[in-house]
Amino acid sequence: MDDKISDYITFPRTFENYRWYKPILVFILSLIILSILMVAIVAVFYLTVGPEFVKSVFSGGYEALTSPMAILFTDLLIIIFIPSLYIASKIVNDRPFSSYSSSRGGWNFKLFFKALVIPVILYIIFMAIDTAIRGPEGTYSFSLAFLLVILISVPLQSIAEEYVFRGFFMQTLGSWFRIPVLVLVLQAIIFALGHGYNSIGIFETFVSGIGFGFFAWKTNGIEVSSALHVANNFAVGLFVMLGLQASNSTPQLWDVATSIVFLIILYVIMYYVGKKTDWFGEIPENAQNEGLFNL
Repeated sequence: MDDKISDYITFPRTFENYRWYKPILVFILSLIILSILMVAIVAVFYLTVGPEFVKSVFSGGYEALTSPMAILFTDLLIIIFIPSLYIASKIVNDRPFSSYSSSRGGWNFKLFFKALVIPVILYIIFMAIDTAIRGPEGTYSFSLAFLLVILISVPLQSIAEEYVFRGFFMQTLGSWFRIPVLVLVLQAIIFALGHGYNSIGIFETFVSGIGFGFFAWKTNGIEVSSALHVANNFAVGLFVMLGLQASNSTPQLWDVATSIVFLIILYVIMYYVGKKTDWFGEIPENAQNEGLFNL
């Protein structure tokens, strides 16, 4: 057996049961399952927290995400993408669910946590500088519940998005077109359109999507892209909780410009560290199942 791992973007084509149309079936089934789970979650919050809460979250945009309950509610609606995709993939039986996370034999926790350190530190420094320049813009809302949401549901929500956009969409497009650059752009467009920002904010999200997709491609998995995604959402949640930043659906040109410059610097640093520590190196088959990396 070849001891070189498969390219992540075109990985679905390596499975015997692969057919070009099967991802479409997975997508349709996922939407059906997702809709059922969403209705259940909305019903629970509707009955326990109240209809006004549900209405305010759905109509308030990102500006409504200022409480732990609101963030937990929206996070759950995204986290359920994972079980929806899992069940759909099992029904269609196109490939193992672990293949959505990597072409190296499943999720690698060691890589994820190592890749998390640098972006968390840099995001906090960047947002601290931004706050120092512009001043606090939010309302202090620290609580144990808020902190737990930031530490638990926010990372799970970020990882769920990576399974959908860098896992399902990017691999599906890669299995169809087999042109990495085209696939990177297309999945980033889908990722950007999936967020409720204004036109300028969508461009920033597009840049994030390109970066996330690039690292998923180069590391043959979504651990590093998930770490970057988690770091961003964690830092935002932390600064919102402390009243230093405010959730905003309509960022201004200066905000987006500085964020994009920061993202470019962050991605360059991550790429440099990744090359120096062999994040992008191929992994022997005997190390895959053990979740080991030559770091």
